[in-house]
Amino acid sequence: MAGIYNLEIKKISILGLGLIGGSLAKAFKRVNNNFFISAYDRQEILNLALDDKVIDEKLNNIEDSLKSDLIFLCFPVETSIETFKKLVPYLKENQIISDVCSVKEIFQHLWNENHKAGYYIGGHPMAGKEKSGYENSESTLFENCVYILNDTAKELPLIQKFTDLIHQIGARITFLNPKVHDIIVAAVSHLPQLVSVSLINSAVLKDSDINFLDYAAGGFRDMTRIAASDFNMWESIIKLNSKNILQAIDNFIFDLEETKKSILKNDFKKLEKKFESARSKRDEIPKNTKGFLSPLFDIFVFVKDEPGVLSKITTALFHSGLNIKDIELLKIREGTGGTFRISFDSKEAADKAKGIIENLGFTTKI
Repeated sequence: MAGIYNLEIKKISILGLGLIGGSLAKAFKRVNNNFFISAYDRQEILNLALDDKVIDEKLNNIEDSLKSDLIFLCFPVETSIETFKKLVPYLKENQIISDVCSVKEIFQHLWNENHKAGYYIGGHPMAGKEKSGYENSESTLFENCVYILNDTAKELPLIQKFTDLIHQIGARITFLNPKVHDIIVAAVSHLPQLVSVSLINSAVLKDSDINFLDYAAGGFRDMTRIAASDFNMWESIIKLNSKNILQAIDNFIFDLEETKKSILKNDFKKLEKKFESARSKRDEIPKNTKGFLSPLFDIFVFVKDEPGVLSKITTALFHSGLNIKDIELLKIREGTGGTFRISFDSKEAADKAKGIIENLGFTTKI
């Protein structure tokens, strides 16, 4: 048994080089270029990752991952489950298999029923973006994010090796019971996604020729940012965690109905208590960790309607080493001008950009 603790994780296979899988590969290469990383995905994705020097080897099939010390399943949930079923019976002693899916209980159940050797460490990094795919992956995605691990793995002989690896890429680890995990993420991740979708769909109702979205301000945009997420990723999550999601929806509807009753009765004292309670609970959310989506910091730039305006701004930001995370033309009035929303991944970057843009002669607002 003592020899187990001296084993090193040197060879890592990542099955699925999407946003999370691609970011894992990039993060591991960033912190330790000696890791030998192999991956399985579509050929065009693998070729791109190989050209980027993010991976060292393309796998011809998922079974080839069994040559590695550690296997990460980063496919969509249902595909990850099917892959898990195929690989688990063939794991070797001291080999680790992990996943990054947002449901955990089903994986733990399958492991308990089917494993013969090796170790399963269920994981769920609470990090992501609105846009999926390898092209949107980045090496710093897990910096300061919460990385949830199944508490069933807490006492495994190789858990320290695994947690050291996750700490290296900047994540903060917490352990949760798989069943409890699924209940929690239904409330704080899966429900917000569905509410965001409903907010957008309820607001696009038109009264005559008026489009409500023309009047949406920053608060509405921030609340509905995740509505842009890909349904292909969410379909299997909703299907596999439906019981907990339905309970979260019922809780939300109950609270919304209570709010509706207070408004109907002009019971503003009760509404005030709800606001105060929400403010207090909101303050309990850790401010020094990333959530499921990396926050963006916006600058609004008011420009004249003339050629080359956007190029002038983006060129100046590029030469200052600032990375634009998102850009949107909010409104343009021909012959007068319009407003651009330019987003950055930190307040420091946004503040610096504001100064640069104002030095160019433009008016800005944060």
